[in-house]
Amino acid sequence: MSESLAVGRAQTRPAGRASHAAGTAGIAALDARRKLQLALAVIWVLDGILQFQPSMFTKSFPGMLAASAHGNPGVVAGPITWSASLIDHHVVVLNAIFATIQLALGLGIAWRPTFKLALAASIAWSLAVWWLGEGFGGILAGTASPVNGAPGAVVLYAVLAVLLWPGDRDPDAPSVAGRFVGRRPARAVWLVLWGSLAAFALLPASRAPGAISDAFSDGADGAPSWLAWIDTHAAGALSHHGLAASVVLAVLLAVVAVAVYLPASAVRAAVVLAMVLAAALWLAQGMGELFTGMATDPESGPLLALLALSFWPAGPMAVPGKGA
Repeated sequence: MSESLAVGRAQTRPAGRASHAAGTAGIAALDARRKLQLALAVIWVLDGILQFQPSMFTKSFPGMLAASAHGNPGVVAGPITWSASLIDHHVVVLNAIFATIQLALGLGIAWRPTFKLALAASIAWSLAVWWLGEGFGGILAGTASPVNGAPGAVVLYAVLAVLLWPGDRDPDAPSVAGRFVGRRPARAVWLVLWGSLAAFALLPASRAPGAISDAFSDGADGAPSWLAWIDTHAAGALSHHGLAASVVLAVLLAVVAVAVYLPASAVRAAVVLAMVLAAALWLAQGMGELFTGMATDPESGPLLALLALSFWPAGPMAVPGKGA
């Protein structure tokens, strides 16, 4: 009896290890673009899970949406107010639908038979939420700032869906981001995105004496002790250097923006700097308030980092027609 058990264990262990090794090898063998698509899918699934939080089924959710209308032109604010009012009257049903849609988008991107359809749907959904849920990130209201998530986290989902779209119009593009849209349009997207962040860093919403330090202080509210410690100390260090901090941030963002036109070695350095800045902004955003029960997404930090990775120079990425 003991011998048969021993033999059974000896046979099952290698099988388990072989299965794990096969799974690991399968992930490692994925095309770089497919890995980024799966990372985007994970963030969409996280959004869906966050949307199922109990607080999202209360009037706090439509109230949060309605707040994004403040300061926007009437043509933008009107639809926001109308949709928030509609959700307020049917918050349980509509929020359940919203959460399910976001879960479906994530799972659809992760599943190969549906990932094109899901990517296309994610673009439409992102643009709608960017308007009705984020008020275009405060761009038209004059409140846009990199530290508060400008140009709006949700629009980055749409940008990523386009850059990671399957297809190889430019298979020899130096990065994943340029394979479908082409290297020149991809570089233009990079320049506009990071250049706009640099400009937002110099707006009054960012350069006010306490703007950046206040963002870190707000990020500490409801955060776990280790994150609250980081945000509190960062807020203290920046409390008397608001203008200097915004200028330094703007310069670094501008460097990242223009570096995409430099040689590959400089682009790699710019991608690393972009990811560092994305991490710093995420800390200023309290990691999207993921621990407060009121977060609807992880904010712009992870999305900016994912977008930066899509521009990592790696030479020709795939044979034409075979890209994921």
